[in-house]
Amino acid sequence: MIHSKHYYNENQKMNFIEELLRDFKTGTKSEEEVLKQLKELPFEDLQHTKVDHHRLLRQGIPEVIYCKNKTHKQIKEIALSLYQKAGFFMATRCKKEVFEELKEHIPNIMFDEDASLMYKEPEKCEEKGLVYVITAGTSDIPVAREASITLRICGSKVKEVFDIGAAGIHRLYSFKEELETANVIVAIAGMDGVLPGLTASLISKPVVAVPTDCGYGSSFKGITPLLTMLNSCASGIGVVNINNGFGAGTLAHRINCLNP
Repeated sequence: MIHSKHYYNENQKMNFIEELLRDFKTGTKSEEEVLKQLKELPFEDLQHTKVDHHRLLRQGIPEVIYCKNKTHKQIKEIALSLYQKAGFFMATRCKKEVFEELKEHIPNIMFDEDASLMYKEPEKCEEKGLVYVITAGTSDIPVAREASITLRICGSKVKEVFDIGAAGIHRLYSFKEELETANVIVAIAGMDGVLPGLTASLISKPVVAVPTDCGYGSSFKGITPLLTMLNSCASGIGVVNINNGFGAGTLAHRINCLNP
């Protein structure tokens, strides 16, 4: 049993909704004004976490759980709360042990071992547009999987192409026509971090660049590819933080949804 309280109590919340509906029915408030106020409805207080349930209404997906440094109990309570309200959720940087404990309580819950990502997909999820997720090397796949799953849960159609980095640049050239069919490309690379710049120089679509911590000593755990991407002379690149597949996925989804 999860003991929680709401930012407003149940009566306050119901009265607030009833007042909005009455105002809408009588024409005192427009549909736009009502929706704007509904977006500010309560969060749920689990004491250790303030779960923002109306992020789904504001942004299209529920609040995402970042599991690192959270206890198993905290992760489970947050996940159950999100599932009960939204019907789906994501938990990044998650350990498989938490998934094993939760799968008995949440039907059809999934765990991606590459991405260390636990998730429950929405019941109905239409695929919009097209986003390509590409990696420079096989070692970048965990971050790529985080981006791909994020995109799919958000509602974007995703295709993946792995291991087409600059060490064998002919591999990238061979996918040029396919990549042009995307609305946006997520390009993930460690080491020298050149793949996003090369992609942006060849393809007319926007590129979301993701540096990873893959590489030897002078890659400085992702700092070198991060600086390479930030300093690329190719235009049309946006750079997210090191290993931030989730951030890249959400940004790419929003760009993808701008296209018809």
